[in-house]
Amino acid sequence: MKIAVAGTGYVGLVTGACLADFGTKVTCVDKVPEKIEALKRGEIPIYEPGLDLLVAKNMRADRLSFSTDLDQAVRESEVIFIAVGTPPLPDGSADLTFVREVARTIGKNMKGYTVIVNKSTVPIGTGKLVRDIVLAENPEAEFSVVSNPEFLREGSAIKDFMEPDRVVLGIDNDRAESIMKEVYKPLYHLEIPFLITNVESAELIKYASNGFLATKISFINEIAVLCELMGGDVLDVARGMGLDERIGPRFLQPGPGFGGSCFPKDSSALVDISRKAGYSFQIMESVIEVNRAIKDRMVDKVRKALGGEFQGKTVGLLGLAFKPETDDIRDTPALPILEGLQREGATVRAFDPAAMENMKEVFPDITYCTNAYETATGVDCLVLVTEWNQFRFLQFERLIPLMRQPLIVDLRNIYEADMMRRIGVTYHCVGRPTCR
Repeated sequence: MKIAVAGTGYVGLVTGACLADFGTKVTCVDKVPEKIEALKRGEIPIYEPGLDLLVAKNMRADRLSFSTDLDQAVRESEVIFIAVGTPPLPDGSADLTFVREVARTIGKNMKGYTVIVNKSTVPIGTGKLVRDIVLAENPEAEFSVVSNPEFLREGSAIKDFMEPDRVVLGIDNDRAESIMKEVYKPLYHLEIPFLITNVESAELIKYASNGFLATKISFINEIAVLCELMGGDVLDVARGMGLDERIGPRFLQPGPGFGGSCFPKDSSALVDISRKAGYSFQIMESVIEVNRAIKDRMVDKVRKALGGEFQGKTVGLLGLAFKPETDDIRDTPALPILEGLQREGATVRAFDPAAMENMKEVFPDITYCTNAYETATGVDCLVLVTEWNQFRFLQFERLIPLMRQPLIVDLRNIYEADMMRRIGVTYHCVGRPTCR
């Protein structure tokens, strides 16, 4: 079996490399020649732990190749994964321009029975859209369109692909089901749960999953606000909730709101999908608004810690990515903080292990540092934005003397307030009575 993957972004590259590691011959295709040439040299365009080694291993084994020629890849492949970007439009809907382009190319070039797999996150009805486009190009074509949503977390994508909670397949016939089970044969034999649904249900599962997780995050962040107002401890509340097996402990960590490539985009898309179906998804609309307000609240928290203003202050930010183990800065809580600091006259120093090059494109005029200690040098306040492991074990005997004053705002509740007080730090955190 030969597989083509259209798109070498985050989802496409991880999918192609992992499928090749299953033993299948895979061609990953992108229309940007510079990107393909870089991949052929082994240069990975995204930050994902272990992906460079996986790509190199399967290139050496001649199972993974890269090309700009989608026409040829389609002609030679039995299964074609569509893994192109579906960025949000201003109204929150998904832009399907690239999906349409790939579908047209498939229709013009496919030879024999072909399974077309929507791996991109797409609105309900996209499977039918792809089918109609292919038939318009080739009315005699023999093919099936399958929805196979991805559930890859940035920072642990390879593990998520190789050891998933489930494999969701939206399929309308037995022939396509048999082929897809062959594609995922290593997982099928590991007894990973396979959920076979119709195409529309599979398309909705991804949005529903991410929407629900985003809801949990916004919920616990509002509980954190209540705790600050009423003297509760959000960590105790979250622990008490999480011990209920109906709720579970995951995604109940309070902080500065969700970001990244999935939750904000998928939440907005779910609202848009509902609106187009004639329904107002009020919970998701509120989740989006709460997330925006929580991020603004973090800016206020830093401002209040500095006495009510940023003007003339120097602030250090530790962490710029929306979460650890990624260089993704999309909708990261660092963005509104940086905007507020610069708008109100602060000097900014910052460090992130992976995301600084991306942030330089947005904020080129702040001082980017080589580590946490350089970042802390001469600052009036140090803000912990992203919970990278290296920030969990800071050497405070080295850090504190570098600061103009020992003031830390911990937006991830990494440290304990009692310990901070013992070493002379004025410590602000989220949703805990022991924090100032």
